[in-house]
Amino acid sequence: MSQTYIIIDDDKESVLKTQAIAERFRNLSFVAAANTYDDGVNLILEHQPHLVFFEINPTDKKSNLSLALINELYRYLRVVPKIIVTTAKKDLVYEALQYEVIDYLLKPLNINDFRKAILKFDRAIKTDLPYSEEKNPVATFEVLDETLTEEIETAENDVEVKVIPAAENPKGASSEPEVSGETQKPQSLVICVKSYGDYRYIDSENVLYFEADNNSTDIHLNNGEMITAFKTLKHFETVLPPTQFLRIHNSYIINVNQVSRIHTGNTVCYIKNSTIKLPFSKSYKENVDLIISRIAAGNYLEI
Repeated sequence: MSQTYIIIDDDKESVLKTQAIAERFRNLSFVAAANTYDDGVNLILEHQPHLVFFEINPTDKKSNLSLALINELYRYLRVVPKIIVTTAKKDLVYEALQYEVIDYLLKPLNINDFRKAILKFDRAIKTDLPYSEEKNPVATFEVLDETLTEEIETAENDVEVKVIPAAENPKGASSEPEVSGETQKPQSLVICVKSYGDYRYIDSENVLYFEADNNSTDIHLNNGEMITAFKTLKHFETVLPPTQFLRIHNSYIINVNQVSRIHTGNTVCYIKNSTIKLPFSKSYKENVDLIISRIAAGNYLEI
């Protein structure tokens, strides 16, 4: 039986490190991560996981992370998830134990301490099970790789970019197969953001632009949603097809098909059906000129 968990930590790198270690245990299943108090509460109420890894001494005080979050959960949930505190300050541990957390982990995380904490969690959830379920108890948590170093390096999620392959035509068939008398449309590019067994598929036509955020990249979609991938914008620049996506700024890669207006005087590109406008820099002016020429090469009328 898989036990779900959520990570609440204001430091994105710490989230990745915690998740990287947790992935070594077969029966732990990652659900989501939050960086603030409000997001953490909402995620727990929505998913009601079995376990929460919780940072109680945030470096970003604006995140408002504190032990008060645990009290908040008791207001709404009949069964509060088991909580393992993760922190770099040992003097906060005693206070945390007063909130009946099952264990604490000091940063940087250590695989041996992590294993002990998971065994405590395993014992705690078995204790909570009714007798009928104890006859078929939850499987012991197994470590996938015992050679894991004690201090886990930053783990990045994998980002794969691939085109869904069209069905192979039988020999002699037309290169444009017909379905019910209509020509089948070519399949669009699919961007797969893969994170520890979680496969998120994005139709490239729905992408407005990519925005750099330090060592991660925010993918902005036409429905207003934003997805964060832990790869640099440079990575995306190298793997995305330049026929559809072009870099126009140190911080932006734009979907050429989503451009509605280009103002060269103000050095701004506008996005279709929105008020979004993205600046472009002189170093990427050639790419902007390329966008202008591509649009002009299509079904185009200049007045």
